[in-house]
Amino acid sequence: MNKIRVAIAGGTGYTGGELFRILLNHPEVEIVAATTTSSEGTPVASVHRDLIGETELCFGKELNDPDVIFLCLGHGISRQFVDTHDISPECRIIDLGNDFRLEGDYAGRHFVYGLCESAREEVRKAHDIANPGCFATAIQLAVLPLASAGLLRDEIHVTAITGSTGAGKKPGETTHFSYRSDNISIYKLFTHQHLAEIRKNLSAVEAAGAPEGAEQRQPVVNFVPLRGDFARGIFASVYTRAAEGMSQEDYQRLYEEYYDESPFVFHSKEGISMKEVVNTNKGLVHVELHDGYVHIASAIDNLVKGAAGQAVQNMNLMFGLPEDTGLRLKPSAF
Repeated sequence: MNKIRVAIAGGTGYTGGELFRILLNHPEVEIVAATTTSSEGTPVASVHRDLIGETELCFGKELNDPDVIFLCLGHGISRQFVDTHDISPECRIIDLGNDFRLEGDYAGRHFVYGLCESAREEVRKAHDIANPGCFATAIQLAVLPLASAGLLRDEIHVTAITGSTGAGKKPGETTHFSYRSDNISIYKLFTHQHLAEIRKNLSAVEAAGAPEGAEQRQPVVNFVPLRGDFARGIFASVYTRAAEGMSQEDYQRLYEEYYDESPFVFHSKEGISMKEVVNTNKGLVHVELHDGYVHIASAIDNLVKGAAGQAVQNMNLMFGLPEDTGLRLKPSAF
């Protein structure tokens, strides 16, 4: 089998850097192009200094006939890229922005929502993928088993904290070290942009497992996002009303069975922490029952499982490779 020819568009940001780090070591990939509007002719390793000695690739304009393009562009720019570039119909697109997460049909393409843990077979058959958001991934991993089993019958309450890389590479008032250091703050209270995709996908998961003719609805998700004083990672605390008659052991069994086929998402009977997933494509969840409520802790790396790693996981499925190819990354732990 020939190697997959990959182009990375908008590769100067944090997500692009993670893609280079993963794909340069992927045994079935050849990176043939890296495009940018700001650093044409610049060596990739001079932008992403962690790649010194790893690649001689330079940023340019040409796509060089790739098999798949990863779009690491600002939100709202991916549609513009598709409109202004001559992309072969055979070339697949994996968009890491939010342009196609809610409306998947565009320019003759159909973008499948690429949360593998809820739509693995759909991803295998997909030609184009809308990669989920980072908070959306962490929160959905916490409640997918409940949605699939029809156990989301009440409001979902979420408090989740993310590292500064979640805000992107372009500096802003709330991303400067002097602001983030020794500081925590709330932002986009109950209005975060990932809420729409969470509600839409959870509704689809519920509908897929519901009896024919059952009423369809979108779950209510109350989300309090926090800015953390660390660089990378997401830790989510999620709870909802427990189903009558369900014990903690029942919930643990539900989560273990749901993620049994996943190479990356695991239920832990012990409490979890963010350090156990940072730098990896892993997702950890921990479920407990308390006074009529079921609580789920969820942890991912926002740049890997929440972005670049999940995109490569999707690519692996689309091209018939083992899902974990090139993604066996161990956390640093300390």
